Amino acid sequence: MAAQDGLARAIRPVHTPLDGDTVFAGATGARALVYPVWTLASLGAADVLPRAVARGVYMAASSAGLADMPPSWKDRFGR
Repeated sequence: MAAQDGLARAIRPVHTPLDGDTVFAGATGARALVYPVWTLASLGAADVLPRAVARGVYMAASSAGLADMPPSWKDRFGR
């Protein structure tokens, strides 16, 4: 749920019928958690996910050669 809040902070508009904004998470279970509820609450997914979205936009490769595709962020702004 917190990750969905993070998407809402990073994407405007969020949760439209055609955007496919879904969050997947994985865990290895390699370490036992002493306080599982507190650990989950303290992850801060609503704060971390917007940064991950912005990083993905920044690092995206150009879609050169694909018809009707807009340029990547780097192609447009050169940073």
